[in-house]
Amino acid sequence: MAPGLSLAPARPTIDGRDATPSVVLIGFIENENLGIGYLTSFLRAYDVRVHTIDFERPPEEILREVLAARPIIVGFSLIFQLYIDRFERVIRFLRDAGVEAHFTMGGHFASLSSERTLNLLPGLDSVVRFEGEHTLLDLAITIAEGRDWHAIDGIAFRKNGAVVVNAMRPLVIDLDTLPFPERSSHPPAVFGKRLMQIIASRGCARTCSFCSIHTFYRTAPGKVVRTRKPSEVVREMRQLYDERAITIFTFQDDDFPLFGPVWRRWTRELLAELHRSDLPGKVIWKINCRADAVDRELFTEMRDAGMYFVYMGLESGTEEGLKTLNKRLTVEHNLRAVEMLKALDLTFEFGFMLFDPSTSFDSIGENLAFLKRVIGDGSDALSFCRMIPYDGTPIRDQLALEGRLRGTVTAPDYDFLDPRIDDLYLAVRKFVEVTGWVHSLHGVSGMLNYARNEAAIAERLFPPLAGIADYKSALRRITRESNAVFFELLDDLAKEFAGKGRTAWTIDKLRRRGEEFKAHMLREREAFVLRNQSVMLGALGREQAIPTVQERVTA
Repeated sequence: MAPGLSLAPARPTIDGRDATPSVVLIGFIENENLGIGYLTSFLRAYDVRVHTIDFERPPEEILREVLAARPIIVGFSLIFQLYIDRFERVIRFLRDAGVEAHFTMGGHFASLSSERTLNLLPGLDSVVRFEGEHTLLDLAITIAEGRDWHAIDGIAFRKNGAVVVNAMRPLVIDLDTLPFPERSSHPPAVFGKRLMQIIASRGCARTCSFCSIHTFYRTAPGKVVRTRKPSEVVREMRQLYDERAITIFTFQDDDFPLFGPVWRRWTRELLAELHRSDLPGKVIWKINCRADAVDRELFTEMRDAGMYFVYMGLESGTEEGLKTLNKRLTVEHNLRAVEMLKALDLTFEFGFMLFDPSTSFDSIGENLAFLKRVIGDGSDALSFCRMIPYDGTPIRDQLALEGRLRGTVTAPDYDFLDPRIDDLYLAVRKFVEVTGWVHSLHGVSGMLNYARNEAAIAERLFPPLAGIADYKSALRRITRESNAVFFELLDDLAKEFAGKGRTAWTIDKLRRRGEEFKAHMLREREAFVLRNQSVMLGALGREQAIPTVQERVTA
C-alpha cells in the first residue's frame, strides 16, 4: 500500500460476493501518459483492477480488450479537444458493439467544458472533472456496490435533458500521498539509453492568455501549485534507475519550480538529493520553464547535477505579442535567457507563435528578426505555430467578445485584424503541411532536433566519443543553413502578401531543399555512429544495433 493510502475502504461486496471493480482506461499511452499512470497506480492501491489501452490502436482491437476486461467503467483520457471527433467514433463503435459499462471522460477540455463534452459525446455517462484520482475511485466503488453514483463530487452528467454539474472535489493537497505512477513496460530509448517522464509538481501559477492549464487549476478548489518533496522525486528517479535502467528523465511539469525564492530553494534541495543519491553522472534530465526563470548560477548547478535540456515557451519576439499572450515578459527576458543557455552549453528548444491575434506585417518582420537573432546560428531548428483559442482560455473569451472567434470545437480559429494576414497564414501553412518541414517528425526541423538531442545525450551518458565535437558542429551548420532557407521563404511570403514583391519559392523547390538537408544530416549521423558504435555498444553492455533517426521516428 502506498504512503497516505492507509484509509482504503474494505474490498466491496454485493450479497457477500466479491465485487472488486474493474476499470479500463483509454488514452494516448504509447510514449507514456503520466495522467493515466497516476490514475492506474492510485486505483490499484485500492484493489481496483485496471487495464490500459492505447487509443491509437484500431477500434476492433480496443473492443476486444474492453470485452476481455469486463469493466464496470471505461474511462477516456482526452488530451486536446481537436481529438473529440475521433473519441466520438470510438465511443459510438463500442456502444454499437454492446459495451454497457459506465463511460466517463477526463482532461482539461472535459473538465472546463463539461456540458459541451457531454453534448458532443452522447455515448458518455459522465465527466470526471479536474484531478481524477479520488473521483474515479469513488465512482468505481459506488458503481461496484450497486449504489447511486449521481451524487458523487467532482462529476458532471445528464439528467432530464440537462447537464448537472456536481460540487467540485478539491485538488490533491499532498502529492506525496499518491503512489508512484504505473510505468510502460517498454520505455523509449535514445542510443539504447532508456527515458521516462516524471513530474515534480502539479499546477501553474502563470496566467498566459492562450493556455487553459492555469484555468484548470484555478477553477477547482485548492492550492494552484503543489510540489512534491524533493526527496520523493529523487527516490522515484533512483528507483527507476535501479529497477528499470532509466537514465534520461523528462520533467513534465507545466512550469518547473524555479521562479521566486521559495521554489529556488526547492530546486536546490532537489539538487542536494540528487547528489546524495549519487545520480549525477548516471542520469540526465530535461525541464520546461519560462525565460524569466533562467538564472546563470542556478542553471549552472542544475547542469552539473544532470540537467542537459531546457524547453522554454518564448512564444513571441515582439512586445505587443507578449502582451497579447499575457506572458508578463519582455523580449529582453527571452533574449537574455537564450544567451545564458548557450553560454552554459545546454541544449534548448522553445515554443513560438509566429501568428497570434495581434499579428501584423510589422510584427511578422519583428518576429523573424528575433528568430534570426536567436537561432540564426543553428543552435535550434526553426519551429513555430499559430496561436489556437482553446476552450478554457482567456483569449478565446476575448476573441468571442470581439466577434473574431471562428472555427469548430476540433478546429477553433479566429480572424486576424488584417485580412491579408489570413491569406499569408494560409500560404505559410500550405508550405509547412506539404513539406512537413517544421512540425513533422520526418521533417527537416524534427529530424535535426532529434539528432541534436541524441548528440547531447551521447555526450553526457557515454564515454568520450571520437569526433563528437565535429558532429555537433556539422548538425549546427546544417541547422543554420536550413533555418536560413525557411527564413527567406517567410520573408518573401510576407512581402508578397503585403504587396511588396513576389516569392520565387515553390513547394517543390522547398521540398527538394529539405530532402538535401535531411540527406546531409543522415550521412553525418551515420558516419558518427559507425565510428563510435563499438564504444557505445560496449558501454551499453549488450549487443544491439543503434537505430537510425528514420527508424526511431517511424517507431
